[in-house]
Amino acid sequence: MSKIRVYEVAKQLELTSKEIMDKLKEYGFEVHSHMSTLEDEEAELIINYYKEVSEKAAPEVEHNDTADQVIQTEVAATEEIIKTEGKKSKKNKKGVKENKNMNNQPKNEPENVTDEIKVIQLPVRISIKDFATELSVPSTEIIKKLMKRGTIATINQEIDYALAAELAEEYDIIVEPEEEKDVMEEVFGEVIDDEKDLEKRPPVVVVMGHVDHGKTSLLDAIRSTHVTSGEAGGITQHIGASSISLNGEKITFLDTPGHEAFTAMRMRGAQVTDIAILVVAADDGVMPQTIEAINHARAANVQIIVAMNKIDKPGANPDRVKQELSDQGLLVEDWGGDVICVPVSALKHQGIDNLLEMVLLVAEMGDLKANPRRKARGTIIEAQLDKGRGPVATVLVQSGTLQIGDPIVAGAAYGRVRAMVDSKGKSVKKAGPSMPVEILGLSEVPIGGDMFYVANSDKQARQVAERIKAQGRVQMIGQTPNKVSLDDLFTQIQEGKMKELNIIIKADVQGSVEAVRQSLEKLSNEEVRIRTIHGGVGTITESDVQLASASGAIIIGFNVRPEAATKAYADREEVDVRLYRVIYNAIDDIKAAMKGMLDPEFVEKVIGHAEIRQTFKVSGVGTIGGAYVTDGKMVRNAGVRIVRDGIVVYEGHLASLKRFKDDAKEVATNYECGVMFEKYNDIKEGDTVEAFIMEEVPR
Repeated sequence: MSKIRVYEVAKQLELTSKEIMDKLKEYGFEVHSHMSTLEDEEAELIINYYKEVSEKAAPEVEHNDTADQVIQTEVAATEEIIKTEGKKSKKNKKGVKENKNMNNQPKNEPENVTDEIKVIQLPVRISIKDFATELSVPSTEIIKKLMKRGTIATINQEIDYALAAELAEEYDIIVEPEEEKDVMEEVFGEVIDDEKDLEKRPPVVVVMGHVDHGKTSLLDAIRSTHVTSGEAGGITQHIGASSISLNGEKITFLDTPGHEAFTAMRMRGAQVTDIAILVVAADDGVMPQTIEAINHARAANVQIIVAMNKIDKPGANPDRVKQELSDQGLLVEDWGGDVICVPVSALKHQGIDNLLEMVLLVAEMGDLKANPRRKARGTIIEAQLDKGRGPVATVLVQSGTLQIGDPIVAGAAYGRVRAMVDSKGKSVKKAGPSMPVEILGLSEVPIGGDMFYVANSDKQARQVAERIKAQGRVQMIGQTPNKVSLDDLFTQIQEGKMKELNIIIKADVQGSVEAVRQSLEKLSNEEVRIRTIHGGVGTITESDVQLASASGAIIIGFNVRPEAATKAYADREEVDVRLYRVIYNAIDDIKAAMKGMLDPEFVEKVIGHAEIRQTFKVSGVGTIGGAYVTDGKMVRNAGVRIVRDGIVVYEGHLASLKRFKDDAKEVATNYECGVMFEKYNDIKEGDTVEAFIMEEVPR
């Protein structure tokens, strides 16, 4: 008996897969996704149902037209009432503001006091003009009072909160500090769009994968196959994003697929992409960067489609790739999972159309919509300074329509859009949702990943940008997740904030990663679930710290050490990095943290590093290392560890420390010394010696 998939039935009936699935569920048929198969009877039943519906639809249309006329009449009448009310409300605006302030006061106070005392909220700094407006007094009066205090000020000069509070007291007005808000959200707060204004938008797709697996080749193949009609063959890519068209539907591809850029965007809260295409070479399988790409896509809650590239090569083994993907938690549809896997050959242009159809299918299930009839907002994909054209930014419009002449603000950069160029290098006058364009006219180069907004005027755009500069970029990075450390984990669990503890594991061998992952995930309980978002072999890198910062995770290292620059970056980002040599210590620490019993008595303090530049073998004594102290100092009674290629190969104590032929208690930076280690002779040139002491933490 032949079978047919849900999305194929939807295509025949010119409906969405979602509608077909809903109708099948009404009839009591079990369907899990658009790829579910239907028996002949089920498909026939649904096709006959929709044929009957279409026959009955004709008379209903006439009825709906009448209903629409009634609705339009009611809407017009409502608008008239609103206009009349609006005129009245303008007259009473000042009175309403005062009434709001009265409501902030305790209700049990006598009425005569309520009339006299007013409560206002003020920011940290406020201009004299705005302050006078808040107090409902002339600006000149405030300037006079400041002159009496020995301060000469102009109407646009700013005063601080303490001075404003003192001046307000003279008018019997109580001042409260204003809640700090994100400047962008305050001025351009998210407007909830009406359902009827929303229109379908193209999906935004990012291509990810391991080096040399064919990401760029695949993108080139897609572009050369789907040149929009009326355009010549060879396309010159002008910007870091491109749009292609398939069966009249557009897809936007981002050409910044590196997982680091992906994380940096997520850190700033910019959920730019809808779908991630994971490119895996059929002859190579899942590699370290592939795993990292999967983890980044999962952490950003992005739908993954697997493109199995190089399928035409003799060494291609699709089943091995599917097995390796299932080990990473991606079970393909052929094996009963829900991850779409498409075999392609970028070189021979095989399977490209099928891949793009699957992208459109996933986009259809995601029901991607945006309102094009509003002021544009979106994300800066990348930006650079061009010698001839000044600051140039590639932007992705996420809602609304961006037009030439619009005043825009992006972080501390502002300006008017002077020119727009699309992905084919063609000048355009406007850009709708999910369309990438390159824009000119900004005052400075914005930061990639920042949001951009269209302002009401040039003046507003400049004022917002200046306020952001004043606030500093620290507050503009947005609402990143709370930073977690083991010390305050129990407090966060008690307050109900912590439902999930994210962990990144780095170890010297893959076996350790799996062992640690399993041991720690077993500690999950009803209050907190431990989730490993990434595990890998090798030293802790800045990329790991970036992922931890974006996901509010703790990094756990086994027999590995971070570089000095990485450690400094982790401190700056407030990421908790824990280093262990014994698995049970890590388990005990996390158990204790979850129970609120973590009470560290000693903390390790690194006091210096030295580089082994030469080795000398002395019979009867052992191997002596000729070392150069690169920073800090080497102390004889300190603990030491030898780090080779980011992995700890020895931890113990110095057997001796000499300067020339004399024993030395310590050797300072930029001096040479001879070192010997207790019960260890396998030292090599290029090893790093790290000296540390254990300091007691005051309780």
